[in-house]
Amino acid sequence: MTETTTGGTARTPEIQMASGVIETLRQDLFTDIFAYRPLPLVETQGRFGRRLPGAIRKYAPWRQYAAVAGLAFFVVLFTGATHSPYMGDAGKLAVGLIAAAPVLMTLVRPVAAWWAAVAMTLVLAVIGGGAGWPWSPGSFLSYLTVMVLVTLRTGPRVAAWMWTLTLALGFGMSVLLGNGFGTGLPQMAVTSAFALAIASSIQIRRSAKAEVSAQQEVTAVERDKRTLLEERTTIARELHDVVAHHMSVVAIQAEAAPYRVKNPPPELEAAFVTIRENAVAALTELRRVLGVVRSADYEAPDAPQPTLASLDGLLANVREAGLSVDKTVTGAVRELPQGVELSAYRIIQEALSNTLRHAPGSAASIEVSYVLGGLGIRVVNGPATGDVRPSPGAGHGITGMRERVAMLEGEMTAGATAAGGYEVAVFIPVPHRAEPAAESQKDTGTGTGVATP
Repeated sequence: MTETTTGGTARTPEIQMASGVIETLRQDLFTDIFAYRPLPLVETQGRFGRRLPGAIRKYAPWRQYAAVAGLAFFVVLFTGATHSPYMGDAGKLAVGLIAAAPVLMTLVRPVAAWWAAVAMTLVLAVIGGGAGWPWSPGSFLSYLTVMVLVTLRTGPRVAAWMWTLTLALGFGMSVLLGNGFGTGLPQMAVTSAFALAIASSIQIRRSAKAEVSAQQEVTAVERDKRTLLEERTTIARELHDVVAHHMSVVAIQAEAAPYRVKNPPPELEAAFVTIRENAVAALTELRRVLGVVRSADYEAPDAPQPTLASLDGLLANVREAGLSVDKTVTGAVRELPQGVELSAYRIIQEALSNTLRHAPGSAASIEVSYVLGGLGIRVVNGPATGDVRPSPGAGHGITGMRERVAMLEGEMTAGATAAGGYEVAVFIPVPHRAEPAAESQKDTGTGTGVATP
């Protein structure tokens, strides 16, 4: 197939391919060649950087700049010593600086540095000449160094263009402007081909490694977000079950309350009707809002949600799994809000699961403290023992615990102990509730008393 331009002229595939190649060359070596592209600092210090003294370690991110500057200094010395024996010290220094300038330019303008290396080759060829023309030993080293550094900054496609244009430059100068001496084009072609191949492989590997690292960071962030959302979904489901139960009880009691009162006044009946209607409306809205977090195949549990009263069953299960665990209860045991009971149970359950997973063979202790201002939980385990290796984990259990504690406006600390184990300490505030009044009173004769049937 051929492509037709606006003027109606058909473009053959060969012309299209040639146009694409020329466009690629223009983008790589001609577009924004003087753009400011500074070499980024090295963020990671590595094993070598960590061994440096403190006074020098802070300059470790600039080590790539120091390496390029060292190469430029070597080029100055080498070019001045090998370019021409008839030049004085000032002339040798001048040609050395000319050869080193493109090397330093690679730090800030890599593409322009290669064009500066081409100009440097022409200038030193005119000044010096000699064997290996158009590249003298000094310009040969400088030109090769620039191509390698530019390849490390850009990529293999730019390296291919530089190598191709270098062959064209060497061939044109050797044929058209040759001075009768031997040409250094074969040496430049072979040496630069090997050098650019190595530099391209390093750049490709470095780019792939950076891309993999970036992808791993994105994956880790997305995994944490997904875990957080899953944990919040689980909490929302359990919260829905807890609140829906209480709202249902409120609606049923409001409906049955008028039948427990002897000759209830119309105002009382209307109040109970309003209470029931509001409870049913709130329950419907709650199911509508929180129901969106349920998956399509999720079914509400038939059994009631676990509480601290179910803790002994949990401890029996983990003991069967091989974990030695002790429980201590301090303070006056009292009934807590169902959400607090459920979250406390789940926190202890997750802490024991982490102990089984990360510290096999250890012993754990649980302390549940009923205090005036709330509920305290402390789960401590020792270091792993035996031949069983700990299972790897991503810390999602700790994330779930923190979510539950934050939902109840509590506080939580988790970390390693001095003995090599792990400790989870949680405090959940529970507002003090006044003692309920008497459920019923005898009729005082005013017509508003409550009588038990």
